[in-house]
Amino acid sequence: MLLRLGEHHFWLALADSDVLLWARGVAVGAGMNVEIREPDVSPLQIQGPKAKDVMERLFGERVRGLRYYHFFETELDGIPLIVTRTGWTGEVGYEIYLRDGRRGDDLWERIMEAGRSHQIRPTGPSDIRRIEAGILNWGADMTLENNVYEVGLDRLVDEGKRGPYIGKEALEKIRREGVTRKLVGVEIAGEPIPFNPVTWIVKAGGVAVGRVTSAVWSPRLKKNIGYAMVPVAQAALTSRLSVDIPDIGERPAVVVPRPFVDPDKTIPRR
Repeated sequence: MLLRLGEHHFWLALADSDVLLWARGVAVGAGMNVEIREPDVSPLQIQGPKAKDVMERLFGERVRGLRYYHFFETELDGIPLIVTRTGWTGEVGYEIYLRDGRRGDDLWERIMEAGRSHQIRPTGPSDIRRIEAGILNWGADMTLENNVYEVGLDRLVDEGKRGPYIGKEALEKIRREGVTRKLVGVEIAGEPIPFNPVTWIVKAGGVAVGRVTSAVWSPRLKKNIGYAMVPVAQAALTSRLSVDIPDIGERPAVVVPRPFVDPDKTIPRR
């Protein structure tokens, strides 16, 4: 997430990584006159079908007019915040960035009170919803070993851009030569499976060919769904595979379109 707080003031919010060191290296290498540091802020998310109702109790009617991927700066009982219309679930959702760490308990209590009548519950990241929505997890579904063409994010590359940018030549080379593997959506047969803490072996014709990066039971779809990195030869829709699940055994699987739910992102835009 890239937020522009001022003409020359940007926030980059993302998963755990060494991006701070990387950004500083880019700035030095390019001779930029910039200050790069970690802001003293703490984010949390309010996600789900009742998110707007909870947020309206906190911030008033203003939140209902906040467009998808927009934000505003505000205060809640003197607590300085930034509210964004974003999230990691593919649901209607918001992220709240606390700008004064001393007020964390105050903010938490106000949020829980606003959501009490809606049965609000605290939890960690919702892997079920992010997998359903086609959201990838850095460090699991993609790493530094991958490129955008392998993981299906090539829509984010402006192939007609004339100006220079980091990785341009490498991306052009990959596009010309093609890739040998792809991240695909899979449905895994059988009873509900737990979320995988490690990668699982994927086989084709009894031979190991790839790995499941993320998989989980979807109560919404009543299916086991996930992502698998497989050779291009096994990446076509309807390709038949099998997944070796520790302590469970081998299960049939099939390549299916992703995302699994709401491909046009109509739900979070509501």
